[in-house]
Amino acid sequence: MNRPGRQDLSAPENPLGRPTDLPAARRDAPLQRLPGLLAALCDRLPQDRIEALEQVLHTATGPRDPVLSRFVAAQSAAGLAHQLSEITRTWQAEMPTMTGQGLALALATARSFPRPRPPQIAVSGPTSASISGRLTSGVALEVIRSADATLLVASFAAHGARSVVTEINRAVERGVRVDLLLEESTQASAAFAALPRRAHIWHRTKNAHAGVLHAKLIAADRHTALVGSANLTDRALSDNIEIGVVLRDPTIVEPLVDHFRWLISPESDCMHRVLR
Repeated sequence: MNRPGRQDLSAPENPLGRPTDLPAARRDAPLQRLPGLLAALCDRLPQDRIEALEQVLHTATGPRDPVLSRFVAAQSAAGLAHQLSEITRTWQAEMPTMTGQGLALALATARSFPRPRPPQIAVSGPTSASISGRLTSGVALEVIRSADATLLVASFAAHGARSVVTEINRAVERGVRVDLLLEESTQASAAFAALPRRAHIWHRTKNAHAGVLHAKLIAADRHTALVGSANLTDRALSDNIEIGVVLRDPTIVEPLVDHFRWLISPESDCMHRVLR
């Protein structure tokens, strides 16, 4: 019998004073990777691309359905086929009995609760599964299409790039203010000669400074920007080995846009508008 005031040495030691009869945490519950993979896919792709995948999933009976395999194989964006293959493998490993409709519902749920989108990689040239990037040519068009009020474009060189010119023209037609900051020494403005005069072209002021305009930027409003090494040329957008980053954080994009707006302001005396 234990005496009053004496420690009961038969009871398990509990130095934190917590009850010792609580059930232990389960250690055999597997950590599921599938939700995280779906969320990462939503972070990467625009809504229309996610909806296209959801339509395919609605027709798939499971992760090994050939219709899904064909869709994955047809993806050309850098690393996207590898990313989708990882999703199907994890689907097979963690929830093999779930139908394509079930996964489509999970994807739609993830899409309906958007998170702050992290920076994304854009690449030109050869692609590999090592990087989950998208092709610069497609990203450039997507950023231009997302502009509602303003579009700011800067490029050292420009040649061809008809799809970009066409998309900029559509932006002008829907009332977007377009400003193109171009390097005069490369005759970059010639690529945009067909744009209406409502699209403003800017060159460096002759005596402003000795350098050249070497920046490459496409900024939609104050929410999205593509910054990278690619000029607005056919080879740079598709064939050259180029790298870029898509920014969708307004706290980063806004000061970036403000800087380029300052460059074309009378205050800076760095750029002048080309009269056409």
